[in-house]
Amino acid sequence: MSDPIFDELLALTRHLGEPERNYVILGEGNTSARIDAETYWIKASGLPLENIAPDGFTAVRTQAILDLIDGPDLDDAAIKAALAAAKVNPAGRHPSIETLVHALAIGLCGAHFVGHTHPTALNAILCSRGAREALSGHIYPETALYLGEHPLIVPYADPGVALARAVKTELVAHLDRYGVPPRVIYLLNHGLFALGATATEVRNITAIAVKAGSVLTGTYALGGPAFMTADQVDRICTRPDEVVRRLAANAQG
Repeated sequence: MSDPIFDELLALTRHLGEPERNYVILGEGNTSARIDAETYWIKASGLPLENIAPDGFTAVRTQAILDLIDGPDLDDAAIKAALAAAKVNPAGRHPSIETLVHALAIGLCGAHFVGHTHPTALNAILCSRGAREALSGHIYPETALYLGEHPLIVPYADPGVALARAVKTELVAHLDRYGVPPRVIYLLNHGLFALGATATEVRNITAIAVKAGSVLTGTYALGGPAFMTADQVDRICTRPDEVVRRLAANAQG
């Protein structure tokens, strides 16, 4: 397959799965990329990211997945059948259960690439009692610049329809409040979703979020994080030179 979008998705997936990054192990994590207004690629269920082959992805219909989120409650077998029915190619691999959250990231947030990982350094925070407090502010300029002023934090829900509905509820409230979609979705007791205009942006968001997790954990040895003020965050995110720096760093390639 010679398709620039698909090639970027394949490279992104393998990058996020590299063992030395400690973002995922075994079959954890998944990725997606918008094909057009109606469809997107999603990683197939259960495949490791590190060495995924080109046939490890399935194209699905965005609206069919969004309809599944908004539809009636279904049992596990019916959900599996609905995901299969959403495939563009019926013979393709079965899509990941997180296909539903990816539909929200692409369909509601306008992301072109999405990466979902379970980084150890970040999950140490997401699985803690103090996760919300720890993630409530920014600790240095890059976290605000690359992760956005207002990351989204979602309580734990059962992966699949329940999680997608929880994400949608929080996402609609976020859009109503801030008017722009988040670049980061933190799932408590679960992991990270990075939403980007390019595959490079997803790489950068994930890397900054993981580094921030390590720094945050370290701050608690010295009294806890010293969060930047709202004015300081706004200044970093709106400075013309910083905006140019972020766009250049996130450019595809």
